[in-house]
Amino acid sequence: MNITAGMVKELRELTGAGMMDCKKALAATEGDMDKAVEFLREKGLAAAEKKAGRIAAEGIVDAYISEDGKIASIVEVNSETDFVAKNEKFREYVAAVAAQTAKTKAANVDEFLAEPWALDTSLSVQEELSSMIAVIGENMNIRRFEKIEAGNGFVTSYIHGGGRIGIIVEVETSVNNDVTKEAAKNIAMQIAAMSPKYVSEAEVPADYLTHEREILLAQIKNDPSNSKKPENILVKMLEGRLKKELKEICLVDQVYVKDGDLSVRQYLANVSKEAGAPVSVKRFVRYETGEGLEKKSEDFAEEVAKQMGN
Repeated sequence: MNITAGMVKELRELTGAGMMDCKKALAATEGDMDKAVEFLREKGLAAAEKKAGRIAAEGIVDAYISEDGKIASIVEVNSETDFVAKNEKFREYVAAVAAQTAKTKAANVDEFLAEPWALDTSLSVQEELSSMIAVIGENMNIRRFEKIEAGNGFVTSYIHGGGRIGIIVEVETSVNNDVTKEAAKNIAMQIAAMSPKYVSEAEVPADYLTHEREILLAQIKNDPSNSKKPENILVKMLEGRLKKELKEICLVDQVYVKDGDLSVRQYLANVSKEAGAPVSVKRFVRYETGEGLEKKSEDFAEEVAKQMGN
């Protein structure tokens, strides 16, 4: 199969591996992108998590919290340029979208776009979006939204970098005071900074663990320095690496960024003592503007092509 510069570029953005390693991986897997990612991981040349890549989308993330602190919503609205993303009219529009997503019954963006616009019910959300595109003068789209309704506890939000990263968190507790509110904000900032994928190890899917064990074992066996080590030692090495990885992706096991001597779990235990009631994180949503969207860059493609000799 002919491995193109574009394929190498995409794999490099997904994995952070070198261009020639990406080319070899694609050749070895007959151009299958997913298999090429695993090939690189097994060789220890790619990280466990796919990178967001060279992000194309501008725009902002915004959040809305209901007055009673029981409902939170988060939304990402994209624009073509950073200039528009900083425009006050655009930011007011995104805030209005976030407020409406907190009340919507829509299950997805398509359903949301079809419902009446809350600030002018003679228009649909789609029609209001089209109107904003005409006013601002460049393409925009409501990419995604999510909302949380709290049970025993409350929700909080945190917006970082003027809307580059947004977090909503549900805190489970019977106490809603300054102590728990501050803790919730600290946890939201932790999520923004450290980008966990799960609250705790209990949430990690079994198939994810199985897959990671396979990849990590392949990494260990591909290291020549481990060739003479017995199987039980290799298994211990595998479990050690997996435990380290889980501490990075599970919120409560992460090092607490505001006090490196504590884990987030220990920090929450301290907060619980101070509040006089258990305080825990039930769930969270973290959005980063443009994550997972590919940036078009002709110069970068040309760089790849030159290095491949095409």
